[in-house]
Amino acid sequence: MKKTLILVFLFTFHHSIAFSKNELYEKIDLFGEVLENIKKDYVEDVDQAEIMDSAINGVLQSLDPYSAYMSPELFKEMQTDTKGEFGGLGIEIGMEAGVVKVISPIDGTPAAKSGIKAGDYIVKIGKEQVQGKSLMEAVKLMRGPVGTSINLTVRRKNVKKPIEFIIKRKIIEVQSVSSEILSKEKNIGYIRLKSFNENSDNQFLKSIKKFEKNSKIKGYVIDLRNNPGGLLTQAINITDFFLDDGEIVSTKGRKVSETRKFFARKGDEVKGKPIAVLINNGSASAAEIFAGALKDHKRAVILGENSYGKGSVQSIIPLRNGGGMRLTISKYYLPSGKSISEIGVTPDILVEEIGNDFKINSESDNQLNYAIKLFNS
Repeated sequence: MKKTLILVFLFTFHHSIAFSKNELYEKIDLFGEVLENIKKDYVEDVDQAEIMDSAINGVLQSLDPYSAYMSPELFKEMQTDTKGEFGGLGIEIGMEAGVVKVISPIDGTPAAKSGIKAGDYIVKIGKEQVQGKSLMEAVKLMRGPVGTSINLTVRRKNVKKPIEFIIKRKIIEVQSVSSEILSKEKNIGYIRLKSFNENSDNQFLKSIKKFEKNSKIKGYVIDLRNNPGGLLTQAINITDFFLDDGEIVSTKGRKVSETRKFFARKGDEVKGKPIAVLINNGSASAAEIFAGALKDHKRAVILGENSYGKGSVQSIIPLRNGGGMRLTISKYYLPSGKSISEIGVTPDILVEEIGNDFKINSESDNQLNYAIKLFNS
């Protein structure tokens, strides 16, 4: 137990120059004293291994909303190919003030269809209160056999009472790109990008090439609403389709290997045609890199609502006990040098969302209709 305590606190204070060695070991001894008092006097018997897991997780979650500890059992589950055995809800989540916050519901998934929105706080999963649980514990509670249902209770901004949802789990298979011609004149190419997965750039480029064969195409709407992000490489590749040169994004971390700049290669796939990019509070991470880079280069008009503000890179690190940790290792910076973290990308034109059914050519989609008017004005 003493060895474990030292490991936990060395991790916590190892990088803090504010503490002398004596102060560091005083903190370690203090933690040991607290643990002994819990063991001796707490009202109920407790599992000390669970307390240590909670302590380790508390260290990580004190850093930022995206760093977390995974027990050996949970780490194994996260690595296992479920082969249709388990289902999900289709939401990207993070932690804020000890509560699970929805970063984005993914289009076409059970969560999106049920009405879950970006910015919702999940306060209850089934009968379990979320307060006090780790991010990974919350993820585990939401997973389950395909076809089974789960009750989620959420708090929503400007809504007084909690909202309850009953959502049926299913295998989440996201086709990341869909496209269609917009407007009666058949002259606007619409591409909806739901996530930045391993094949998104190829799918995206196929859509562009199909549109570019049509000589009447005069511009593009790129829809990134409720896009939770994905792979950095995909964000760079897809942004590069619309730029001739210049910086796309930079990452900065403590290690030299995590501090890099990425630049566009020559060649604009749409030959300078105007672009409108739609974003909302559910546009995060890689989606913010794309929108922010095109905004900084004045290559596109960004329309909609402020994006989420997830501007960091996480790495999964295996631990000696068979568990793992998700740790933030670097942050994204836009070409302007601005950080996305906790700030997001501010649209050039603020258009508040009415409803959230992003259906192509939908008369009720006020943000998309506004974008179309930009091309026809």
